[in-house]
Amino acid sequence: MTQAFPDAFLWGASTAAHQVEGNNLNNDWWRLEHDAADFGVQFSGDALDSYHRYEEDMRLLSDAGFNSYRFSIEWARIEPSPGKFSRAELAHYRRMIDTAKGLGLTPVVTLHHFTHPIWFDKDRWLADDAVDAFCRYVEQACTILDGVEWVCTINEPNVVAVNHGMQRQIAAGEPFRAEGGYLPDPEVGRALIAAHQAAVKIVRSKTDAKVGWTVANQALVAAPGAEDKHAEVQHIWEDMYLEAARGDDFIGVQSYTSQIVDENGIIAHPEHPDNTLMGWAYRPDALGIAVRHTRDVLGDMPILITENGIATSDDERRIAYTADALRHLKDTINDGADVRGYLHWSLLDNFEWGRWEPTFGLVSVDRETFERHPKPSLQWLGSIARANAI
Repeated sequence: MTQAFPDAFLWGASTAAHQVEGNNLNNDWWRLEHDAADFGVQFSGDALDSYHRYEEDMRLLSDAGFNSYRFSIEWARIEPSPGKFSRAELAHYRRMIDTAKGLGLTPVVTLHHFTHPIWFDKDRWLADDAVDAFCRYVEQACTILDGVEWVCTINEPNVVAVNHGMQRQIAAGEPFRAEGGYLPDPEVGRALIAAHQAAVKIVRSKTDAKVGWTVANQALVAAPGAEDKHAEVQHIWEDMYLEAARGDDFIGVQSYTSQIVDENGIIAHPEHPDNTLMGWAYRPDALGIAVRHTRDVLGDMPILITENGIATSDDERRIAYTADALRHLKDTINDGADVRGYLHWSLLDNFEWGRWEPTFGLVSVDRETFERHPKPSLQWLGSIARANAI
């Protein structure tokens, strides 16, 4: 049976600047790749050269039948020194916006996707002027956002709070603890919430865009008798970030897998032959769980699926996972969720934050020649986008 999605539904794919552009020399991840090379962190280098080949990438989406593209702009390029802004880089990202629109793709622009300028890196989000520094950048970013309908302030702030919390522990010489090391650091989280809420006001005052942020939805499920622990962990992991989005124009849901919470906390993914290249459980139903939970917290706020996908070298498995995820998503829409679009992660097999091996893309890339090789999944998902139905 064919099931149609709502009119004007966004169908697209997502990328992040550092993962695809190449040679982001002035951000904290580039430095980490060098500092931690002896510990197995790989080098992004030229990445996929999308800084120069973005039109080719967007055209792959457009030609396949998609109508949207989510990408991020790089803070470290736009503000290479504190208070010093690059007009050339702002113009570059404006050209990306214009190119997307010219190809019939609705741009979904993310202002911050995990990377920070090196000059911001000393005390990061806990510096006294961190929110002011971010707002200074956001004001400049708004100068190129004319005609952009969707703006994400910060991508997965809960994951940023995990990463920076772990680094705080390393700097303090503390041993890792499950509660302190692998859950989001609440102090960092509160700073990110303040930055987001300040940025929302700026974007609203200077543009006509809908503005929100994206949350890494864990689709956590309580083990029998662990309901209290589940509620505690879920609040630290995502609910404090969902609650901070009340009053925004939309919320970005990002979902890949699901995990169980018992009386001790989140249970690690058990080894299983179906696990993905990230070591995650194969759980296409997680998207439905995530949307339903987000709606429980935020009511009828518009939802944009800003990331969903699978790390696999088997493209037939990618199609199977995505088809099942879309069926679960459609069930939530049938039950009243106000879902406005689905943006697959990712358009390209890209640099997966320290590793090249986990391949999420609808398109593979030869990293020597940068030749793009669309996978069958690109045309398959594009055909769904054209039909606006499964």
